[in-house]
Order: sequence, then structure tokens, then C-alpha cells
Amino acid sequence: MLKSLFIQNYALIDTLDIRFAPGFSVITGETGAGKSIILGAIGLLLGQRADSRSIKNGANRCVIEATFDLSAYGMELFFEQNDLDFDGKECIVRREITAAGKSRAFINDTPATVNQLKELGEMLIDIHSQHQNLLLNKENFQLQVIDILAGDREEMQQYKTLYTAFRKVRKQLEQAQKEAEQARTEEDYLAFQLDQLEKASLKEGEQEELEQEAETLTHAEDIKQALYQTGSLLEDEQNGILSAVKSSVHLLENLEKIYPDGKELYERMNSCYIELKDLSGEITGKAEAFEFNPERLAYVNERLNTIYELQQKHHVNSLEELLQIEHDYREKLDAINHSDERINQLQEECRQAEQMLLTQARCLTAMRTKAAEQVEKEMKKRLIPLGIPNVQFKVELGQKEQPDENGADKINFLFSANKNGRLQPIAQVASGGEIARVMLSLKAMISGAVKLPTIIFDEIDTGVSGSIAEQMAHIMQEMGALNRQVISITHLPQIAAMGATHYKVYKEDHAESTTSHIVQLDEKGRIEEIAHMLSGSALTDAAINNAKELLNHSKTTHK
Repeated sequence: MLKSLFIQNYALIDTLDIRFAPGFSVITGETGAGKSIILGAIGLLLGQRADSRSIKNGANRCVIEATFDLSAYGMELFFEQNDLDFDGKECIVRREITAAGKSRAFINDTPATVNQLKELGEMLIDIHSQHQNLLLNKENFQLQVIDILAGDREEMQQYKTLYTAFRKVRKQLEQAQKEAEQARTEEDYLAFQLDQLEKASLKEGEQEELEQEAETLTHAEDIKQALYQTGSLLEDEQNGILSAVKSSVHLLENLEKIYPDGKELYERMNSCYIELKDLSGEITGKAEAFEFNPERLAYVNERLNTIYELQQKHHVNSLEELLQIEHDYREKLDAINHSDERINQLQEECRQAEQMLLTQARCLTAMRTKAAEQVEKEMKKRLIPLGIPNVQFKVELGQKEQPDENGADKINFLFSANKNGRLQPIAQVASGGEIARVMLSLKAMISGAVKLPTIIFDEIDTGVSGSIAEQMAHIMQEMGALNRQVISITHLPQIAAMGATHYKVYKEDHAESTTSHIVQLDEKGRIEEIAHMLSGSALTDAAINNAKELLNHSKTTHK
């Protein structure tokens, strides 16, 4: 629960440092004194959007800091999951905003994100303002109330898991059907392209071999002539290289006995002669065997033209890329041929996922139906003492056309303040005062099911007065007695008198500025404040006596 609040340079506040008590407390003050400013500052701690315009004129930054006692609320998991320090007892939340518009947040002096503030804030404080009464017209809010009171958190989590799985497989099915439909429109095109590539009978490395063969065949005469000329140079009887080398071998052989180096020179020259003779024979053989083959050249060029045309058609530069395209076409056609199998499989998975989802949805419906019956009984019990003796309250459960992320149920709160009145959606027929009493009753029921440390009611008493206001105060008292802190911002003396602790917000006008303050009132201060609430600015003896009676009555009630 909220132990203390420190505010500096925020709106009309210079410096505010106040401690809050457990149980039921009230905050009073004239309209415009600054109560909404304090709520706005608390809202920043709960992750609301920061605005540099909220900084007090002339200041460079504003600071809002709150200390919470969390010893009885089991929030360790949040701090573990977010890697935040926590001693098991206190938590300090701080928000700083600079005039330049920059915002920083801290949880226990560790930098925190706005999302972390929001997540923690939802576990720390519920601020109920007048505009929240409009939530009664929202189906999601009504469903949330029933779910909280049904205690179906685990079942709801299981449902959401199944819903996510169902959505996933349904999306896969829709995508597969879409792709199959698109593929079928391309099937003839793909089959034609693949047929053309398959008829080409492309082979890896073929292009390089054909290009080399085409080059050789195109220059066949040049090659044959070069081979013959080379053979002639080697074997000419008068001027041939082989004849000269052979003569050199004989000369060196004769030097072998009379010249020490002659043997080595002979052996090397003889080796050259043998190699040249062998090479000459090979060249002569190739020259005689080599023939120009115009039919083969025509075939090779035709084959290359086929490859080049396919490359140009498919915008690639190599035969390997054509082979990859052929492979891809074959896979696409294969996928089309097997798409019905894939779709049938996904349809079955989708059917099973939907069946599991609907089974879990029926479980939620059963729990919600039971909770709805309880809400109907409890609301009648709570609203009759709040001045609606002939109240009719019904929770209408219907079925959605299709289950969504919240289940298959539609919730509608129906209401009538009259015994024989026709039940209608509550937002359409209830007055402002009646809606305030309904919301308070719902909050009281919810607070019993949720471990929420602090609840702040911002003028929930709108449209009520007298004994009804006193009854509303009794409900807030009861809520504050259950290891919980309830703070009511009120304009009604009947509610102000029921608070165990009373705070007053007031403004002070100075020569160049106006500042807001909050103080905890002592007994005398409470009497005077409640007397002003009863009689206005003029403090009469009758108002003071009436204020004393209200406070004494409150003390008697507390006992």
C-alpha cells in the first residue's frame, strides 16, 4: 500500500511530502485546490504519458516519488522477472521529467521502462475516477469483472494458449490455400517452362566443353596446317630438327672416351632425341587423324544457341543457374501436385485445434455462468442498502458467432431500479448516482477477489447524498479493513467523516504564483473542514455541532 508521496515542481506544487495511513482515508478540498494534480502525479508513477508542460513554471524538472509497503502482497515474481532489487518489504518508485521533455523512471533506484511502471502500477493501485463509470457500457469491462470473480485465470491462460495455436494453424491453412490457388493459375506456365528445360537435357559443365569444342572446330584448318608444319620441321631429311639432333648424338657419343664431360652431354642429347622423335610421331598422328567436321560444328553451335537462348530467356549467365531454375520449377510443380495433401493435413490440424479451443471455451462459460449467478445475488444485496430497494440486476450471457481471444461469451449487465421495470443495458437506463453505486459495489466485490494494495476513489459519490453516501462510506470502510488501503476523494461530509484518516488539499495565492498543499488534519481540523463542507465558507455553530455529530457517529460505527 502507499506509505508516502513526494512531489516537487509539478503543476501548482512546489514541494509536497505526505505520509498515507492504511485502512480507509479521505481527501477533501475545494474544487480546483489540487486534488486532480495529486492524482495526475500518481498517474505518472503508474506509467502514464509524461508531459513537460506539467512542470511548474520556472523549474528545470519535476520529481514524483512514492514508497509502497508490499510485505503482504507476494509480488516477488515481478521483481525477479524484471531483474529489480527487492527486499520483500518496501518498493520505491520515482519518475523525473525535465523541461526538455525527457523522462526517466526508477524502481528501487534501478532504471525502469514505462511498460515496467505500468505492469507494476496495475498491481499497486487502482484509481477509479468518474470517467471510469463509462466502463459499465463496455462489454470487455463487464467480462473482466465476471472473470475476476470467477477466478478463471488459469483456465483463461490455457484458453489463450489454445487460441494462439488455433490462430496459427488457421493462418497456415489460409496461406496454403492461397498459395495453392495462385500456384494452380501458374501450373500450365510452370509445366511449359519445365518441359522446355527438360527437353534441353542440360548437363553440368556442358557449356564450357561445347564452347571449347566449337572453338576447335571453327579453326580446324589452322590447327591441321600447324600440326603438319610442325611435323615437317621435325622430320625433314635435309633440314629437319630430328636429323640434326641425331647427328649431334653421334658426335657426342664419339667424344665419350676422350672427353670426360662427353658422356653426360651424350646422354642428355640422346634423351632429347628420343622425346622429339616420340613427339614428332604423336604430332604426325594427330595431323593425319584431325579432320574438319562441319556436321559436328553445326550440332555444337546449335546446342550452344539453345543454351544461350535459355539463359537470355531466364535472365541468367550460366548453365548452373539454368539447372537451378529447372530444379525450382520441378519443386513448385511437385508442391502443387501435393498441395491437396498439405491442405487436408492442415484442415485436420485446424479442426482439432478448434475442437480443443471450443472445449476450453465451454469450461470458461461454465465458470462464468456460475460467477454471473453469484454477481446477481451479491449486487442485489449491496444495492438495496444503497437506496435502490427494488433493484433488478442480471448478467446476460450470450454466445459470440466466433470465439475470440476472450472466449465464446458475450456479457451484458442488465439493470432496472424499479420492481416491474424492464431490464435494459445498465448504461442506457441507470442514472449517474445509480451507476456510481453499481460501480462501488462491483469494486467492493472485485477487491475481495484481487490482492490490490491501494484503491483510490475519485468522487465516486457523484449523484448521491445523505444516508446513501454514508452507506457508500461503510462499503469503503469494509474494503479498507481487509489489509487494504482505500482513499476516497470526496465532496460529501458524510463520507469525509467516516475516514479513519483525513487529508485536506488547499491552495495558497502568492504575489506571483499559486501553490497547492496537502495536510493531514487533526481532530479540530477535521471538525472545521467537515463543518465547511456542511455550511460553506461561513463557519456556524450549527455546522460545527453537526460535524462533531458526524464524527462521533463515525467512531461509534468503527467500534
